[in-house]
Amino acid sequence: MSKKLVILLWLAVVALGFGVGGGVFAKLTAQVATVPGSESERALDLREAAGGPPERHLTVVVTGGADVTGALEQARSAAGVATVAPPLPSADGQAALTDITLTAGATAAQAAQVAEHLRAAAPGKVTVAGGPLTDNEFSTQAQRDVQRAEMITLPVVLILLIIVFGGLVAGLMPLIVAIAGTAATFGILYLASFVTDISVYAIQVATMLSLGLAVDYGLLLLSRYRTELAQTEDREEALRRAVRKAGRTIAVTGLTVAASLLGLTVFPDAFLRSMGLAGAGVVVVDMLAVLTLMPAVLRLAGRRIKPARPDSGTGVFARLARFVQRRPLVVTVLTAAAVLVLAVPSLHVRLANSDARALPTSTETRKQFDALSAHFPELVGPDVIAAVVRSGADDPRTAQFAADVRRVPGVSTVDVARVADGVSVVRATPVHEPWTAEGRATLQAVRDVPAPFEVLVTGDAARLVDYRAMLAEYGPWAALVVLVATFALLAVFTRSVLLPIKAVLTSLLSIAAAFGAIVWVFQDGHLASWFGTERLGALDLTVPVLVAAIAFGLSVDYEVFLLARIRERYLETGDARAAVATGLQQTGRIVTSAALLLVVVFAGFLAGGFAPIKEIGLGLVVAIVLDATVVRMLLVPATMTLLGRANWWPSKPAVRPSTVDRELVTAGG
Repeated sequence: MSKKLVILLWLAVVALGFGVGGGVFAKLTAQVATVPGSESERALDLREAAGGPPERHLTVVVTGGADVTGALEQARSAAGVATVAPPLPSADGQAALTDITLTAGATAAQAAQVAEHLRAAAPGKVTVAGGPLTDNEFSTQAQRDVQRAEMITLPVVLILLIIVFGGLVAGLMPLIVAIAGTAATFGILYLASFVTDISVYAIQVATMLSLGLAVDYGLLLLSRYRTELAQTEDREEALRRAVRKAGRTIAVTGLTVAASLLGLTVFPDAFLRSMGLAGAGVVVVDMLAVLTLMPAVLRLAGRRIKPARPDSGTGVFARLARFVQRRPLVVTVLTAAAVLVLAVPSLHVRLANSDARALPTSTETRKQFDALSAHFPELVGPDVIAAVVRSGADDPRTAQFAADVRRVPGVSTVDVARVADGVSVVRATPVHEPWTAEGRATLQAVRDVPAPFEVLVTGDAARLVDYRAMLAEYGPWAALVVLVATFALLAVFTRSVLLPIKAVLTSLLSIAAAFGAIVWVFQDGHLASWFGTERLGALDLTVPVLVAAIAFGLSVDYEVFLLARIRERYLETGDARAAVATGLQQTGRIVTSAALLLVVVFAGFLAGGFAPIKEIGLGLVVAIVLDATVVRMLLVPATMTLLGRANWWPSKPAVRPSTVDRELVTAGG
């Protein structure tokens, strides 16, 4: 296929991706994580089956003594409105709250019209949020965050690429691939939105992951091409070698990341499954873009791509290798201890569903949350525990059950609401937040209250407990899938038993330290203001899973680059110590350059407005920085120096490396 045809095809992909695929932002959902078949979900199903569809409300908060009585009266007859409750004054007399129930068929546009009418009645003194308005705000914020992150990261990445490769044309190559990959990602997510919900978090994570991997893989191919140019004047031959050799490396690293993300499909939660499938799809798209589009663009660039300069063997990584090998035991102990210290805060991690505090203070939903906190503090405490019972609201047995629930320690108030004949909801307001041990104990106690009829408990606390139970049940299986796949992959390409085990353990160290950083900043509130947030008291319950899946795959990438070069040298010379030093010198630059570019990309998450996205961004930045510096440049060479030839059992030295090994290794250099 000619280079012009390839470029035209990718231009069409970009046009469709950014044009049609951009429609995915209108289909995003802010739905919290759920567990199909759990008690909390079955309770909602029972309520709906009994004729009580999911309630959709708009909450109106009026401050500053504004009079919006007329606007509320007009809202009663507005399209999409079922009922308008009488205003509830606050205890301090400074605000009033009104609840508007929407009809089952109300559209987002109708809700927006009602909200706009109410806000216009007293500009700056009325906040309207909830239901489709909050969903739309999450989606809009997601789109803004993606645009802001790309505006920040793309120029910085370009500058770094120019510095790394010493020229504008070469620096543009990986970035062109990244833009094409990002456009294709939008298209993939748009198509996926027809068969599954796409979370506002998924679009941000998938977009930045696509950008990061495209730059990473593009860097590998371009580095290999420049290395081949230094060995032959035939540019077409150099490009064929680069694609053949670096392509194998890109395939190995891509499989690693894809395997880590596909581990998410083990979970029954649609959010995690869609993240895993979308993420794996993104990896495939980026690999295709690098291996098809980039060679075509390199052919067009011609002699503007300069050959790489020969390695002198006396650079900073050579000196670092000699330092590590002089004191391998000390380096091993100190680096492992330092990483473990960073991981300590993760021992008291708390998980919860994100609330309005996850949004920027400029959003309507967050403004209303702050107004409620100031004037109706009793309404922003823990969400109710809702027990859906197969018993009428007027049934004496229901009243007795409600009385028994009221006596549960940790329950402050209880009320009963009718859903339909034979089905009602007993709502208990807990004292403690659902992520605390006391909150979980209260929920379990309510679930344990005996009743002569079926009782299914739902609510924020119940969904959280059910989700935690799901993570505990399926998490080990997901981890097993990822670890076995990674071990098999590394065992095949290193011909070693110990090295895959060591690679897994060192990668887990980086992830543990990343968890510690997230907990210390976002949960505990240390330096939270630096990241435009506040002490949240808990992490979003999906963040650790996503950070672990992405960070693990990326960390093993760097392991492949380093180990392959070390193995080639060991098989040629039989000198395990010298092989480690050579491998570190020859791969140090490519690993640190790739890591720096990925850090810039994922740091773009920190410029967004969503707290969970900031949590993911910080976790990935910390994991990548530690892994590419402390772990791969210090801990791995030190432990390999200590183990010597035992690293390579059952491989034997003084044997020419196989074609696959040689190609894998040279592509990583």
